[in-house]
Amino acid sequence: MTTPILNTQALKAFYGDAQSLFGIDFELAESEVVAIIGANGAGKSTFLKALTGLVKASPNEVLWRGQAIGGQSAHEIVRLGLALVPEGRRLFPSLSVEENLLLGAQAQRSGPWNLARVQALFPILKEKRHLPATSLSGGQQQMVAIGRALMSNPEVLLCDELSLGLAPIVIREIYQALPQICAEGMGVVIVEQDVSLAQKMSTRLYCFQEGRVTLQGPSAALTRDQISQAYFGI
Repeated sequence: MTTPILNTQALKAFYGDAQSLFGIDFELAESEVVAIIGANGAGKSTFLKALTGLVKASPNEVLWRGQAIGGQSAHEIVRLGLALVPEGRRLFPSLSVEENLLLGAQAQRSGPWNLARVQALFPILKEKRHLPATSLSGGQQQMVAIGRALMSNPEVLLCDELSLGLAPIVIREIYQALPQICAEGMGVVIVEQDVSLAQKMSTRLYCFQEGRVTLQGPSAALTRDQISQAYFGI
């Protein structure tokens, strides 16, 4: 693999005195799609938060193009080129769909993504641009959350549980957008509860259990038995 755009070295994370991550080694190359799977409480969301400055990390535990960025603030990390689509979407209920999208542009990074392009990717967002964002369906709200992250023109998009609580037809519609998102070289990390979907959409896969990596490898090469053993620890 070429030099990763993003990697972690023995990444640890704590909530107060409680340790959540125990030495995570991870890497993502440019233009790569990597999936992270694991049961509830495995540390997947905490890992993404540590990458984006929402959970404290030591400087050398998170590297961006080889430079230590662990512990930087969330807004500094967005300006570097990482954007998070958070679990639960976290939209602003007092703002319209369009206003939520425009918030993503505050990073002021140059790149191909703007309001018109996001609306072309998800046409329903143009149709409903003046409505309160939280009045939309769950799938449409997820499109707003993805679009808001894209508006920052990231080099790496971190997606936390895109399919959670959504109908299968909506999940397919959202994931059908992924090739367009990756077309110009963006790297993507997807945390996904659907193991089959995670394998299908990624080039490499990591399994977390209780804050540790229990399996990693090319997604297509990992067997169901390997994944089950790593996922459940049996």
